Amino acid sequence: MSAAELLANTLSPDASTRQDATAKLESASRENYPQYMLMLSSVLAGEDGPLHVRNAAGLALKNALSARDSARQQEYSNRWLSLPNETKGKIKQDALLTLGSVSQKAGNFASTVVAAIAAVELPQGHWPELIELLLGFVNNQTNTNLKISTLQTIGFICETIKPEILSLRSNEILTAVIHGARKEETSAEVQLAAIHALYNSLEFVRENFEREGERNYIMQVVCEATQNASVAVQVGAFECLVRIMGLYYDKMALYMEQALFGLTVVGMKHSDERVALQAVEFWSTVCEEEVDLALEAQEAQDYGETPETESRHFAKIALPEIVPVLLHLLTKQEEDAEDDEWNVSMAAGTCLSLLAGAVQDGIVPAVIPFIEAHIKAEDWHNREAAVMTFGSILEGPDPAVLTPLVDQALPLLIDMMTDPNAHVKDTTAWTLGRICDLLIACIKPDVHLHPLVSALVGGLGDSPRVVANCCWALMNLADQLGLYYEDEVERPGSGPLSPYYEGVVQALLRVTESASNEANFRTSAYEAITSYLSHATGDSIFVVQNTLLTILDRMERLLAMQNQIIGVDDRNNWNELQSNFCSVVIAVIRKLEKGIQPLSDRVMTLVLQLIQAAGKTSTVLEDAFLVVGSLASALEANFAPYIQAFLPFLYSALKAHEDTQLCTVAVGIIGDISRALGEQSAPYAEPFMTVLLENLQSEVLNRNVKISVLSCFGDIALAIGPLFEPFLETTMAVLKQAGAVEPNPLDYDLVDYVGQLREGILEAYTGIVTGLKKTPKVEILLPYAQDILTLIQRCLADEERTDSLVRLCYGLLGDLADSFPGGQLKQILLHPWIASELRSKNRMPPETKKTMRWAREMVKTATQ
Repeated sequence: MSAAELLANTLSPDASTRQDATAKLESASRENYPQYMLMLSSVLAGEDGPLHVRNAAGLALKNALSARDSARQQEYSNRWLSLPNETKGKIKQDALLTLGSVSQKAGNFASTVVAAIAAVELPQGHWPELIELLLGFVNNQTNTNLKISTLQTIGFICETIKPEILSLRSNEILTAVIHGARKEETSAEVQLAAIHALYNSLEFVRENFEREGERNYIMQVVCEATQNASVAVQVGAFECLVRIMGLYYDKMALYMEQALFGLTVVGMKHSDERVALQAVEFWSTVCEEEVDLALEAQEAQDYGETPETESRHFAKIALPEIVPVLLHLLTKQEEDAEDDEWNVSMAAGTCLSLLAGAVQDGIVPAVIPFIEAHIKAEDWHNREAAVMTFGSILEGPDPAVLTPLVDQALPLLIDMMTDPNAHVKDTTAWTLGRICDLLIACIKPDVHLHPLVSALVGGLGDSPRVVANCCWALMNLADQLGLYYEDEVERPGSGPLSPYYEGVVQALLRVTESASNEANFRTSAYEAITSYLSHATGDSIFVVQNTLLTILDRMERLLAMQNQIIGVDDRNNWNELQSNFCSVVIAVIRKLEKGIQPLSDRVMTLVLQLIQAAGKTSTVLEDAFLVVGSLASALEANFAPYIQAFLPFLYSALKAHEDTQLCTVAVGIIGDISRALGEQSAPYAEPFMTVLLENLQSEVLNRNVKISVLSCFGDIALAIGPLFEPFLETTMAVLKQAGAVEPNPLDYDLVDYVGQLREGILEAYTGIVTGLKKTPKVEILLPYAQDILTLIQRCLADEERTDSLVRLCYGLLGDLADSFPGGQLKQILLHPWIASELRSKNRMPPETKKTMRWAREMVKTATQ
């Protein structure tokens, strides 16, 4: 069978033909990779071949060069780079030739292949002539297809390769792309490809944006493209404006004044929804930037500094222009819109809520006339838009400004829960949920609570979307009232929701009996139940206990159905329900604390059965493990009888290095068990330490899990105190090695990782020092004191340090000094940097300052 036939068969409607062809291609790729790649390349370049087969060849080439998984990508890159230069040269030549194919689609396929090769070679310094070649193709005046495909290639390359690799060629790339996007270009398809390429290159042309002349020209071309005859080009141009606003806000004042205000307001009114969506998105981006800048300004003011970038208050200036357009767009709802379908009405609602955050009190007078005029309108579109407007402005303005409006609106909104239109009810439930979440003080228990709870519980019998929002509103009500009244009383015996507890939880449990989970309503009901149980007051504890019995019965029934599961949907439903059950059980355990003891045997038996039944289903295993962790924390020493039965499952999870989440949870459980049992956990310390050290040596395990492992050493050491001595030397060597890692300041991910790594090491040191402090074995810490202080000094000298890191440093310094009040560490504690760091500083949260003062006292005592 020829290569073309094989590739054609990978697209066959017959599953067995498709699978057979795919298997043969995979086999060819393994057995003779160079020949396989040359074969695909010749099919892609063959002008006589059917288009769908050339597409399959292009796709196979791209998939042989790029992968989402970083380890596999490295393997693919090495495999390509090890090919003979002659082979690579032939494949590159075929792909570049195909860019100019008479078939534009074939050129599109080739553009992904060229970009995939570039993504492997350019970072290695290979194929230096590529950009030059592509720029030459863009300037080819005779072959329009070649220009389109080349611009697409440049766009793909800009999208996949790190900006710093291309920044040296940014001038030439930008020139070529802008040339294709100009209004003088006669082909709309060339303009579209150029606009998309510009979008992808915006991040690495920062230097060009710094130069006013170049910036003016780029902005002129993009603004002109918003007026292009082609709607697709207009959409692309607005997408560019959205990204430019996100990247270069501080450079936009002149352009906003001269063009962007007008262009975007007109764009929001465009008859084609695709253009209107991007124009609305532009203002959403402006608002997001200005909310962030307001936070930065506040922070700078708190510390007596000047903010790096000042807000230009574009949203406030444009408010009178954009609010009427957004309110009009809110009335453009579609009767039968899909839940996940993004339309102008939804976009306008999102923009309005961001606008409220950006302009704060100013939004209120701008929208109130619209709400008052339409909230009782006959047309449901207007009623729903009025309620959506009200719900969207509840976060941003001062609660004192909103409170009288909410007081006035609440009775009307509660009545609207019986509106004949489903969309109105849905938005009303969401708005009530927002009020419960953001302005709980407006809900007066003696006035509003009964009608509000009655309306929301009544809504639990409605359509799935209304049910989901009613569950969310009920959850917010429990969470916020719980927090509001817990502040007033220590462990209150009763609360404003007490009379409704049993009825609400029973109603929610009825919702959860549904076999369906459309619009996520069943999961929302379980989340609401969890909130009610978490905030239960003394007079509602019986509801907590009864709910646990109901959930345990359901767990038993569902476990018994394990063998009746048929197909993926059944399995997903089973997994989802078990995770919901676990969430409720965890809430109950945390609420009852030691009161869970009478039911702990039953809980643990069911959880162990669940772990066995879940097999490799990571999410269910994680949830089951979290139940075990909360049970250990609640029972403390009384958890001991369950450990032997649980350990095999724990070790199995700890060895699942490829499963980051499960491994992280399992490491956390070791900490939970150690804290719960204290010194009684000593018999398990050796197997725990062995498996944790194995995890540190794993090349597969995610590096963030390793941070949790280091922190866990501290939990074990703190629990068993002097009995940690056999593991001390190895642990300290590991911590010293990890503490020596320095971040590359240009790699933000690495800077962030090193910060978290150092927190994990400091937590480990803190556990070890605290566990040995005030015990006869404290002297074994002396040889390591200098290493600990070296890390503390390195952390405190880091400009990127976080408050939590600084607090850990001070706490550990104080613990170390407190461990040796007799002066054994006097010499090293008298280093000038320690005295300097322990001087009072203004830029410091109160908690950190308190820890620093305590550390200063401990050091003073230890150096007298």
